[in-house]
Amino acid sequence: MEPLNLHEAFGSIDALWSPRLAARVNDTAVKLARVQGEFLWHHHEAEDELFLVLKGTLRLEFRDRVVTLNEGEMLLVPRGVEHRPVAEEEVWLMLVEPSSTLNTGNVRNERTIDRVEGV
Repeated sequence: MEPLNLHEAFGSIDALWSPRLAARVNDTAVKLARVQGEFLWHHHEAEDELFLVLKGTLRLEFRDRVVTLNEGEMLLVPRGVEHRPVAEEEVWLMLVEPSSTLNTGNVRNERTIDRVEGV
Protein backbone atom coordinates (compact mmCIF):
# COMPACT_ATOMS: atom_id res chain seq x y z
CA MET A 1 0.00 0.00 0.00
CA GLU A 2 1.87 2.99 -1.35
CA PRO A 3 0.39 6.18 -2.77
CA LEU A 4 0.63 6.69 -6.53
CA ASN A 5 1.76 10.13 -7.66
CA LEU A 6 -0.27 10.76 -10.81
CA HIS A 7 2.15 13.36 -12.20
CA GLU A 8 5.00 10.85 -11.96
CA ALA A 9 2.81 8.07 -13.35
CA PHE A 10 1.79 10.10 -16.41
CA GLY A 11 5.42 11.19 -16.81
CA SER A 12 6.43 7.53 -17.12
CA ILE A 13 4.00 6.88 -20.00
CA ASP A 14 5.87 7.48 -23.23
CA ALA A 15 3.41 6.18 -25.86
CA LEU A 16 0.13 7.85 -26.76
CA TRP A 17 -3.06 5.75 -26.70
CA SER A 18 -1.23 3.06 -24.70
CA PRO A 19 -3.04 2.66 -21.36
CA ARG A 20 -1.08 1.61 -18.31
CA LEU A 21 -2.47 -0.11 -15.23
CA ALA A 22 -2.51 2.13 -12.16
CA ALA A 23 -4.52 -0.15 -9.85
CA ARG A 24 -6.92 -3.07 -9.67
CA VAL A 25 -10.05 -2.90 -7.56
CA ASN A 26 -11.30 -6.49 -7.47
CA ASP A 27 -11.97 -7.27 -11.17
CA THR A 28 -11.90 -3.62 -12.22
CA ALA A 29 -8.86 -1.92 -13.74
CA VAL A 30 -7.95 1.70 -13.19
CA LYS A 31 -5.87 2.69 -16.21
CA LEU A 32 -3.97 5.85 -17.13
CA ALA A 33 -3.35 6.99 -20.68
CA ARG A 34 -1.87 9.97 -22.47
CA VAL A 35 -3.87 10.59 -25.63
CA GLN A 36 -3.72 12.98 -28.55
CA GLY A 37 -5.29 12.87 -32.00
CA GLU A 38 -8.06 10.52 -33.07
CA PHE A 39 -8.58 6.98 -31.86
CA LEU A 40 -10.68 4.49 -33.82
CA TRP A 41 -14.41 3.88 -33.84
CA HIS A 42 -15.15 0.89 -31.62
CA HIS A 43 -17.46 -0.49 -28.95
CA HIS A 44 -17.18 -2.93 -26.07
CA GLU A 45 -19.71 -5.78 -26.26
CA ALA A 46 -19.80 -6.64 -22.57
CA GLU A 47 -18.05 -3.81 -20.71
CA ASP A 48 -18.99 -0.33 -19.61
CA GLU A 49 -16.12 2.18 -19.80
CA LEU A 50 -15.66 5.22 -17.58
CA PHE A 51 -13.59 8.15 -18.94
CA LEU A 52 -12.25 10.70 -16.42
CA VAL A 53 -10.24 13.64 -17.80
CA LEU A 54 -7.46 14.72 -15.45
CA LYS A 55 -5.76 17.18 -17.83
CA GLY A 56 -6.92 18.71 -21.11
CA THR A 57 -10.13 18.34 -23.11
CA LEU A 58 -11.41 15.09 -24.61
CA ARG A 59 -14.09 14.85 -27.26
CA LEU A 60 -16.07 11.60 -27.27
CA GLU A 61 -17.76 11.15 -30.60
CA PHE A 62 -20.84 8.99 -30.89
CA ARG A 63 -22.75 8.25 -34.09
CA ASP A 64 -25.56 10.60 -33.03
CA ARG A 65 -23.75 13.27 -30.98
CA VAL A 66 -20.50 14.56 -29.51
CA VAL A 67 -19.72 14.98 -25.80
CA THR A 68 -16.85 17.20 -24.70
CA LEU A 69 -15.16 16.40 -21.38
CA ASN A 70 -13.04 19.04 -19.67
CA GLU A 71 -10.62 18.60 -16.79
CA GLY A 72 -12.36 17.03 -13.82
CA GLU A 73 -15.28 15.71 -15.85
CA MET A 74 -16.19 12.09 -16.51
CA LEU A 75 -18.57 10.10 -18.64
CA LEU A 76 -19.69 6.49 -18.55
CA VAL A 77 -19.95 4.89 -22.00
CA PRO A 78 -22.33 1.94 -21.71
CA ARG A 79 -21.45 -1.42 -23.24
CA GLY A 80 -22.35 -1.74 -26.89
CA VAL A 81 -22.23 2.00 -27.63
CA GLU A 82 -19.92 2.83 -30.54
CA HIS A 83 -17.58 5.72 -29.78
CA ARG A 84 -14.37 7.43 -30.85
CA PRO A 85 -12.20 9.47 -28.45
CA VAL A 86 -10.50 12.53 -29.95
CA ALA A 87 -8.02 14.91 -28.31
CA GLU A 88 -6.84 18.00 -30.21
CA GLU A 89 -4.07 18.47 -27.63
CA GLU A 90 -2.61 16.01 -25.15
CA VAL A 91 -5.05 14.69 -22.57
CA TRP A 92 -4.33 12.81 -19.37
CA LEU A 93 -7.06 10.25 -19.04
CA MET A 94 -8.11 7.80 -16.33
CA LEU A 95 -10.15 4.82 -17.48
CA VAL A 96 -12.13 2.59 -15.14
CA GLU A 97 -13.32 -0.65 -16.69
CA PRO A 98 -13.26 -4.41 -16.21
CA SER A 99 -9.72 -5.79 -16.27
CA SER A 100 -10.49 -7.83 -19.39
CA THR A 101 -11.41 -4.78 -21.50
CA LEU A 102 -9.37 -4.35 -24.69
CA ASN A 103 -8.56 -0.74 -25.53
CA THR A 104 -9.84 -1.21 -29.11
CA GLY A 105 -12.98 -3.10 -28.07
CA ASN A 106 -14.46 -5.05 -30.97
CA VAL A 107 -11.65 -4.01 -33.37
CA ARG A 108 -8.25 -5.67 -33.52
CA ASN A 109 -5.43 -3.77 -35.19
CA GLU A 110 -1.95 -2.36 -34.55
CA ARG A 111 -3.32 -0.22 -31.70
CA THR A 112 -4.73 -3.20 -29.77
CA ILE A 113 -2.97 -3.82 -26.47
CA ASP A 114 -3.54 -7.36 -25.25
CA ARG A 115 -1.62 -6.99 -21.98
CA VAL A 116 -1.61 -3.71 -20.08
CA GLU A 117 1.63 -2.98 -18.24
CA GLY A 118 1.71 -1.21 -14.91
CA VAL A 119 2.93 2.35 -14.32
